Amino acid sequence: SAMNPNDHPHGGGEGKSPIGMPGPKTPWGKPALGYRTRRRKGSDKYIVRRRGGR
Repeated sequence: SAMNPNDHPHGGGEGKSPIGMPGPKTPWGKPALGYRTRRRKGSDKYIVRRRGGR
């Protein structure tokens, strides 16, 4: 790994070692894939169904 453990959650290890955790992480320790980081809009709770048409 190119970084040290104090630089990135994937850092450290000998040679080309794997990540060593359940999934990839960002440099700040949050999950990197499939994790929603945007907050829900307050008005989303009132949306029941998409509009028809197209």
